[in-house]
Amino acid sequence: MTSIETTSPDPEGGWCLRLYVAGQNPRSLRAFQNLKALCETHLAGRYDIEIIDLLENPTLARGDQIVALPTLVRKLPEPVRKIIGDLSNTERVLVGLDLRARDDGTKPPA
Repeated sequence: MTSIETTSPDPEGGWCLRLYVAGQNPRSLRAFQNLKALCETHLAGRYDIEIIDLLENPTLARGDQIVALPTLVRKLPEPVRKIIGDLSNTERVLVGLDLRARDDGTKPPA
């Protein structure tokens, strides 16, 4: 089953995020909770989260080349980015999504 959580993304600057999980195990639930909190803090009103349960439909993993779970895929803004894990390391997730500068001083795109 694929469930969708929508928070009215702005078509001009909206973020489309896809979270691949394996059922409702603690790691999958933690990943969703961490992602939701991060989005509410840093992308309020500008994001769309799609949850894809690969236990229900494993063929959906092919499109985004998913090899580990949970995996977050940033579809928009481009380029596509992937982050594997329960998203508990907020700093790593923010850098991975280009919401925060890297330690080397590289700025995220505007």
